[in-house]
Amino acid sequence: MKKVVVLSGAGISADSGLRTFRDAGGLWEGHDVMEVASPEGFARNPGLVLEFYNQRRRQLLEVSPNPGHLALAALEKHFEVDVVTQNVDDLHERAGSSRVLHLHGELLKARSTGPGQRVYPWRGDLLASDRCGEGYPLRPHIVWFGEAVPMLEQAAALAMQADILIVVGTSLQVYPAAGLVHYRKAGSRMFLVDPRPNLREGDLESLEIIAERAATGLPILVRRLIDTGPGSDGPTP
Repeated sequence: MKKVVVLSGAGISADSGLRTFRDAGGLWEGHDVMEVASPEGFARNPGLVLEFYNQRRRQLLEVSPNPGHLALAALEKHFEVDVVTQNVDDLHERAGSSRVLHLHGELLKARSTGPGQRVYPWRGDLLASDRCGEGYPLRPHIVWFGEAVPMLEQAAALAMQADILIVVGTSLQVYPAAGLVHYRKAGSRMFLVDPRPNLREGDLESLEIIAERAATGLPILVRRLIDTGPGSDGPTP
């Protein structure tokens, strides 16, 4: 069975109504990113950081997967599919995708600040008074700016195995995640689903662009892949 690896970013979540928060000035909800998404910001003002992610968590629980998420889940009936996502939401899982690797952490989890860094499921508000089993304060289970991306090596290994790489909802401007496209093996095909792509066909080998939003472009691409069949080299125009 052919292997499909999906690299997803904020654009697919935006089609479910999740705000991406970052504006042209680099602010998230009026906050400098380093105030709410860095170890230094958490050390200075943990209450601000916790409430920022509490708001994100509340919003996540109010939205649902969109047709793009559902299309990727349906693709598992015909291909071996791994989703590598830069998103911290659980919309891929809720749609039915069974293998999802989160590069930047997960909003519905909390992590101990103690040496064991134990991870806990967490759906409600996270408060400064919350502690792990060893008595250490908890923090959002998010990879912040300046922190290592622990799942990057595993993500690169998946990209190297892909017969088909689908990139959706990401500008391919944020590293190190953007570099994953360069790990794909020779002869693999790449599809970029983006209404305003910053790449052109020919910029990367075997690249095809579908200039649509995730919620509309992914169902189109998935139908083509299924109709062509997993035993072929991929969809034809």
